[in-house]
Amino acid sequence: MSQFSLQFNNFNLELGFRTCIMGILNATPDSFSDGGRFNTFETAVEQGIKLAEDGAHILDIGGESSRPFATPVSEQEELDRVIPVIENLSKLINIPISIDTVKSNVAKEALNAGASIINDISAFEKDPAMADLVAKRDIPVVLMHMKGTPKTMQIDPGYDDLMFEITDYLKSRAEYAIQKGIQKKNIILDPGIGFGKTIEHNLVIINHLVKITDLGFPVLMGPSRKSFIQNILSKKENVKIDSDNIKTQYGTMAAVAASILNGAHIVRVHDVEKVKSFTHIIDSISNA
Repeated sequence: MSQFSLQFNNFNLELGFRTCIMGILNATPDSFSDGGRFNTFETAVEQGIKLAEDGAHILDIGGESSRPFATPVSEQEELDRVIPVIENLSKLINIPISIDTVKSNVAKEALNAGASIINDISAFEKDPAMADLVAKRDIPVVLMHMKGTPKTMQIDPGYDDLMFEITDYLKSRAEYAIQKGIQKKNIILDPGIGFGKTIEHNLVIINHLVKITDLGFPVLMGPSRKSFIQNILSKKENVKIDSDNIKTQYGTMAAVAASILNGAHIVRVHDVEKVKSFTHIIDSISNA
């Protein structure tokens, strides 16, 4: 597997030899899996500390749900949800904090509060000022592929050539980022599992991930508790499987394993403690 070194602020993340785990903290009332569980200041901070203690290498905090059919929230509401949490957690944990947002002003305030990575699911398309901010701050950024918007992306998504279209899009956004003054070493690509994709699309992406890793950037994968896992299990076992079902966790582990073995450098997950032990074995196999 290709290896990369992310050096920024006071952090150094070595990617490739071991899987980097990004822990998910949704400070929202409506995220698809854990919405509402951590949408108070106290519960969010407590969960952030737990994810760090469980072994997360990055903590990804978001204040606007990107689940299918989600309605956007105002900039002020998003700021109110995430800034106090980031300010406190940045003083309590010693891992980098990522801000999951498409708004440059939210990202800017999050960086001022202690965040040091930007996770932009729109790949700078929603707010072009985001690229200037990343270039100025010289920090890592995640650029993701999404077909449509969270509100529309799961309405009959279709592709003429799935892997070519996703790979070509991510390549073009990375080139745009570099043109805007962002260093290549700071760019991370995410094919966007579940963002404008059918079950089959998600499986093909995982199975053919090498087409994306061949672009020469670190790759992030986020299959955790996604509906394609629930739908496959529900159909195979002829029983309704929801996001909190233990079998969804098992399915997530399988998707994480396949992603890592096919070249993923970072996995974005809810269950950090379980995934941490799991990746020790997968990394040992892939490095054998």
